[in-house]
Amino acid sequence: MGRAANGAPGSRPRNSGSSAPTSPRSSPVSTIPRPESLQKNALFLGNRRKKANVSKGRSFSSSIDFQALTVPPLAATALPVLRRLPPETAHALALCGLRLGLAGRDTTPPDPALAQTLLGLRFPNPIGLAAGFDKNAVALAPLMALGFGFVEAGTVTPRGQPGNPRPRLFRLPAERALINRMGFPGDGLAAFCARLARLGVRPVPLGANIGLNKEGAQPARDFAALVARLAPLVDYVTLNVSSPNTPGLRDLQAGARLSAILAAIRAETATPPPLFVKLAPDLDREALREVVATCCQGGVSGLIIANTTLARPPGLRGKAAGEAGGLSGPPLMARATLMLAATAQLLAAHRATAGEKILIGCGGITSGADVLAKIRAGAHLVQLYTAFVYDGAALIPRLRRDLATALREGGFATLEEARGVDAARLAESAWNI
Repeated sequence: MGRAANGAPGSRPRNSGSSAPTSPRSSPVSTIPRPESLQKNALFLGNRRKKANVSKGRSFSSSIDFQALTVPPLAATALPVLRRLPPETAHALALCGLRLGLAGRDTTPPDPALAQTLLGLRFPNPIGLAAGFDKNAVALAPLMALGFGFVEAGTVTPRGQPGNPRPRLFRLPAERALINRMGFPGDGLAAFCARLARLGVRPVPLGANIGLNKEGAQPARDFAALVARLAPLVDYVTLNVSSPNTPGLRDLQAGARLSAILAAIRAETATPPPLFVKLAPDLDREALREVVATCCQGGVSGLIIANTTLARPPGLRGKAAGEAGGLSGPPLMARATLMLAATAQLLAAHRATAGEKILIGCGGITSGADVLAKIRAGAHLVQLYTAFVYDGAALIPRLRRDLATALREGGFATLEEARGVDAARLAESAWNI
C-alpha cells in the first residue's frame, strides 16, 4: 500500500527487493510471445466499435469483460463520441470522465500469487500505469480504483509549459500503436504537488515521473529540485532522461551527465524516495552497459525499460505511420523485452556491489502472456499505457486474470519463481534486431 500524501513514510529498506531465483527453470518458449490479437478499438482513444448493448449491461467488444468492473451506464453512451474525436481531445475528455467516476472501479478480489513487497512498498499486482496518461495528477484516485498495482503520474516539469505544437498524438489502429511528440505539456510542479497533497491515503503505490522544461533547463539543478519537492508526496520518483520529444534530453543518459544529476539529487535530498531511471529502447550495447553502471554507482533503486522508440519497424500501416515522435504499443514489444533481458543480465553483474535493483518492464504489453514475458525476461513489475488507451478500464482485471492463469500454466507458484528465467537466453539476442 502506498504512503499518505502527507509523507508519513512506510518502511523502505534501501537495499530491499525480491531476489532473483537461485535455480531458474529453463523456458520451453523459444521466442518472445507475440501480443494476442485483440479488437482494434478503444474505450478512451479508440476507433469505431460495435454499438454498446447498454440495456443488457454488455461490453461493446467480445475482448473486453466489464463484469469485473462496476461501470456507470453513462460511460458506455459516451464512447461513440470519444471514438470520433482527435486523440488528444478524446484523452482530455477521458480524464474528465474518470474524475466524474464514469470509468467505474475494479471489484475483483486480489490474487495473492500476484502480490509482492519491493522497496518497502506493497504491490497488490505487478501491472502499473505508465507515465503520460495523467500528466497533471488530476485523476489519480479514479485510476487507482481500476485495479492497477501502482500508478505513475507525470511527466511533471519545474514550470508549466504548452509542449509541442498540435497535432502531436496519433493513432496507428492497425498495429494498436501510438506515435506521440507531446513535449511534456503540463501545469508545472506547483500545481502537480498541490493535487498530490490533497490525495490522502492511497490504495496502491504512486510514482512521479519528472522531466525538464524545453527552455531554460539546468538538468542537475532542476532534477534535484524536483525530487526534493516530491519526496514527501510520492512513493518513488522516475527520472525521465529518455523521451525523444525534448531536444537534448536523451543525451543525459550518457555516463558523466547522468552521474552529475544523480550526485545533485543525493546532495539536495538526504533521504530521497526510491529513484528509477527510465531508458530509451534505442541505446546500443555499449551505451546500455555504461548507463547501467552509472545507475548502480549512483545509488538508484531501479530502471524502467523502456520509453518510446524513434525506430520504425517495417510494415507500419496507416497515414500516421510516418509522423515524427515516439512509437509505443505492440511494435515495441520484442525490442523492449530483449533490452529488458540484457539489462537484467548487466544488473546481475553489479549485484554484489550495488545490491538488487528493481526492473520495470514497459513497452508493447497487451495481454497476460506479455506481462509474463516481461517477468521471465527479468522484470519485477510492468507498466503499460497504449493498451489502456485502446482497451480502457476493463483491460486491467483481464490482464490480472490472464497473468495468474499464465503463471500457473507455466508451473510457477509466484512471480519471483518466474522472474528472469529467460533473461540469459534472450539477452544473447538483444542486439540482433
